[in-house]
Amino acid sequence: MKTFDVIFLEQGERKTMQITASSAAEARQSVSAQGLTVMRVTARPAGRTKRFSLNLFIQELVALLEAGLVVTEAIEALHASSSEPQARNMLDALLKKLYEGCQLSQAMAALPAVFPPLLVNTVRSSEQTGHLPMALKRFQHYEQRMETLRKRVKATLMYPTIVMAVGGLILIFLLGFIIPRFAVVFEGMKDPDGSARFILWWGRLVENHGMMLLLATCVLGAGLVAMLRTAAVRQGLTNLLLRLPQLRRQHTLTILVRFYRTLGLLLQGGMPVVQALNLTRSILPVSHHAQLQQVLDNVQAGQALSATLETQQMTTPVATRLLQAGERSGQLPEMCERIAAFYDEALERAIEMFSKVFEPLLMMIVGGIVGLVVFLLYMPIFELAGGLS
Repeated sequence: MKTFDVIFLEQGERKTMQITASSAAEARQSVSAQGLTVMRVTARPAGRTKRFSLNLFIQELVALLEAGLVVTEAIEALHASSSEPQARNMLDALLKKLYEGCQLSQAMAALPAVFPPLLVNTVRSSEQTGHLPMALKRFQHYEQRMETLRKRVKATLMYPTIVMAVGGLILIFLLGFIIPRFAVVFEGMKDPDGSARFILWWGRLVENHGMMLLLATCVLGAGLVAMLRTAAVRQGLTNLLLRLPQLRRQHTLTILVRFYRTLGLLLQGGMPVVQALNLTRSILPVSHHAQLQQVLDNVQAGQALSATLETQQMTTPVATRLLQAGERSGQLPEMCERIAAFYDEALERAIEMFSKVFEPLLMMIVGGIVGLVVFLLYMPIFELAGGLS
């Protein structure tokens, strides 16, 4: 998400608003949807604006609603207490929609860059039942759990990334600084062996074309970073990594946790199963869209949710029994939450086991590569010492 300065006309007066959106076109559309005439959209440089905190907004809104204020009064109080221009502009847009007679969910839907569809639909369902504070609390709890899940997955990937980066830097230091210095030692050897010849060749290469090698290394590094930012390369790398059974299991558990937690949140808000499944599609990877579409078709045809999820391999035997119990007792939302917690614990155990196995293995591989280079450095010295003795 980026922050854009949008210059627009309102009743003939030129004004400026800050909008958070993924692109300039989305920012323009968001402002135009409010009935305003957009004149110019400019991206703000990073670091100039403070990002709007959705979690803090929900927390403060819940506190005001539980204190007895109506929605409009609560938003007005938040607007009066806000000092951030971006937050004030967002609250201005919300208040304008509320003054026009829109419900809170409709006002939020007009700002898709700030309020995700899941929150909008959660609020819309609660407006029909009159339990808005409770629904906002459920969404906040959902976001906290999902953030914990994201941090856990990132932490798992952080250690291997650091180890490989440090190993790469050590290797570059050995190849670019140490080996050329050692090459001087072997200059006078009449009949150097294989490792000594490689050191001599590499030393001369660095001495004669050092800047070209440095430039090529930088270009290669920048190219790799650019490639990793493309969706096709990331997807291909993900598919390659998912061939490992342990990683594939973690990936599946992560998807199931998100699916059941999101489904439980929507069902607790009173949303019908079919509509909840349709909204859940947005949080699943593209590879699972066909499975979910089949689940939707089967449920619409009258098949039980537990049976169709089992057929599409989006559940386990234990989770299937819990879903069946929830369908019989009318407690399907609570069972979805319980299943998500069950998968969450299984994912934590899988990540812990993966770390115990993979991290030492990675250390051995990186250490072996660095050790091999060091061995090639000292091998000619040992042979030279043996010849002298």
